[in-house]
Amino acid sequence: MKQIYSEIIQFRGSHYDFGYMQGERLKDSLSVRNRENQWKVRKPRFSINIEEAKQAITRFTPGVWDEINGLRDALEWPMERVLKEFGGYRVDYVKSGCSIITGKDYLIRNYDYHPKTYEGRYTFYQPTDGQGYAIIGPSQRVTGRMDGMNEKGLVIGYNFMNRKSPGNGFICCMIGRLILESCANVEEAVDMLKEIPHRHSFTYVVYDQKGEAYAVEATPRDVKVRKTIACANHFEMLTHENRNHLVDSKRRLSVMENKLETLSSAEAAFRLLNDTDKGVFSDLYGSWAGTIHTTGYLPHEMKAWITLGGDRNPVEFNFANWLAGKDLELERISGEVDTDIPFLHMDDNADWFKR
Repeated sequence: MKQIYSEIIQFRGSHYDFGYMQGERLKDSLSVRNRENQWKVRKPRFSINIEEAKQAITRFTPGVWDEINGLRDALEWPMERVLKEFGGYRVDYVKSGCSIITGKDYLIRNYDYHPKTYEGRYTFYQPTDGQGYAIIGPSQRVTGRMDGMNEKGLVIGYNFMNRKSPGNGFICCMIGRLILESCANVEEAVDMLKEIPHRHSFTYVVYDQKGEAYAVEATPRDVKVRKTIACANHFEMLTHENRNHLVDSKRRLSVMENKLETLSSAEAAFRLLNDTDKGVFSDLYGSWAGTIHTTGYLPHEMKAWITLGGDRNPVEFNFANWLAGKDLELERISGEVDTDIPFLHMDDNADWFKR
């Protein structure tokens, strides 16, 4: 078993200052060094156009562009490099897993991916510049969010579908950030997901304090919306966009759907996804589909849960208290996973070189 951690990052201030603070923390970090080595093997399948990226981002959330400028100034990088790493526009993405289940006042999610991509950053951010809602959740590519909840109680998580025929648009984690930054409820989130340009094919599950969950099946070519209670890694409406190998995805969905009537609480739903013997948790880390974290969001209580690895009780955060000005004393979330693969933020050689 490998001991892992996520740093807790708390910040109240302008987007620019938030970016600058993060840039200072990232300087000479293992995450930056490992990503630099990763690019030497995996060449980008896209080009950077600064003005195009700026227009795309500021159309939805101007504050995120300010954050990117803060990162640039702190890191003292050319804007092209900052956008390649943190811009979230036109960046390629590879296969992953992920499972989501919703119920009365909860959304529980397994984030299944590769350790060499995991940043180990759990963020609390409250803007003071009037450009967006406060957000709690784990980050991806620094500016993006893997899942999360905002100050209005809107929750989002996403599941990978396929990489077929990518288009010009945003990657999943930046889409998660744009939604949480800008939308107050599921209706606004659904409308924005219809408007956002999508680079790849994902299902985005949105949930709010009213207790209804919607799955937004999105590709570069089409967007469809349906109500949902559980979601894995295949489309149910845009079936022609599905990848060929859906056995494990359908198995995990079946496990969740068959257990729904017996789930008496958010705690029971969390155990269904996080316990390694229940059939949803995945240990396929080398195949880009191992469960790294399980998160839970309770919008009525404005609380968030997270655990790293399986068979663990979640760490609970009272987001309402934090929004009221009560900072956390906890600095790290710790856990363990059954793999020897290095993690981006804490190990040397978390790259794609063969050794």
